[in-house]
Amino acid sequence: MNKSQKQNTMIETAGQRSDIYGFLSLIFRTEVTETLLRDIKERSLLSTLSDLGVNFDEDFLSKPEDALIEDLAVEYARLFLGPDKHISPHESVHHERDGGDWGVLWGKSTVEVKQFIETAGLKYKEKYSGMPDHISVELEFMQEAARYESKAWKEKKNEEAVYCLKMEKKFIEEHLLKWVPVFCDKVISDAELPFYREMAELTKSFMEFEKKEINKCISEGKKVKVTTC
Repeated sequence: MNKSQKQNTMIETAGQRSDIYGFLSLIFRTEVTETLLRDIKERSLLSTLSDLGVNFDEDFLSKPEDALIEDLAVEYARLFLGPDKHISPHESVHHERDGGDWGVLWGKSTVEVKQFIETAGLKYKEKYSGMPDHISVELEFMQEAARYESKAWKEKKNEEAVYCLKMEKKFIEEHLLKWVPVFCDKVISDAELPFYREMAELTKSFMEFEKKEINKCISEGKKVKVTTC
């Protein structure tokens, strides 16, 4: 593979990773909207999800849209919102830490995530009133980091691209991998509808992929040299 091909591969890989993080962020951010549901049912996205191991049942594919959206909204609320026992979508609740500073909202993990994102130069949207360590926020952060990485590769700012990769690696290892697999296992166990079970399976498998591949991406990125005309 020549230099140009390596560069293009890094651009494509970062873009694909960003897209997956963005999709998963939408899934866990709020109830499935009409727009998101229609996007998911588009043939191209269904094909991509199938390639990633997601298999929707016939009920999801054929049920009337309004009824399906209502069912998914009820399931989302039951799983992630309560008011009864639910699965909190926040890192500080699931990230086991020495000293017992975990298991509640606004724990040490929450503060660390907030500082990490702000140090990276990103800001929370003005209208956002949720917690800094909500799973959708952490996944969206990775979406933006990988998007910026892809942009850096395109502009041949290779040192910046590798820096982004190292930052992604740090966030994955210090945060996502510390709690997202545990969170996903709970969703898989408690979900009544196949949709959120499949989404949790996808998220968990993607985290496993990232754990294995991020070092490879960094190693390959360091080999890409700036090409000149």
